[in-house]
Amino acid sequence: MSGRGKLIAVLGDEDTVTGFLLGGIGELDKHRKPNFLVVGKETSVAEIEEAFRSFLSREDIGIILISQCVADLIRHAVEEHRRPLPAVLEIPSKDHPYDPSKDSVLRRARGLFSPEDLR
Repeated sequence: MSGRGKLIAVLGDEDTVTGFLLGGIGELDKHRKPNFLVVGKETSVAEIEEAFRSFLSREDIGIILISQCVADLIRHAVEEHRRPLPAVLEIPSKDHPYDPSKDSVLRRARGLFSPEDLR
């Protein structure tokens, strides 16, 4: 990865992933593994978790965008991730609005600051 930036990986429904792919984030690594996963009704939780963990272990990925409804399916794996890179960001999807109370990053950030610190 010398001289290059890191990639963004995406896990989500077809519309979400397609939007990011149209924006130019689609890449294949040297083993021809993509940096995205389209999650449909037939996608198993094991497949989602395997893709998420593979994205976590890749040196070329700096950010993982995951639809919150997909993150809910593998919440234990998302919560286990504590390293700063790759950063895991939960995003809304077309059919599922964003719920900040479920976001693991926001929950950890709230634990770092007291309300008085933010005044």
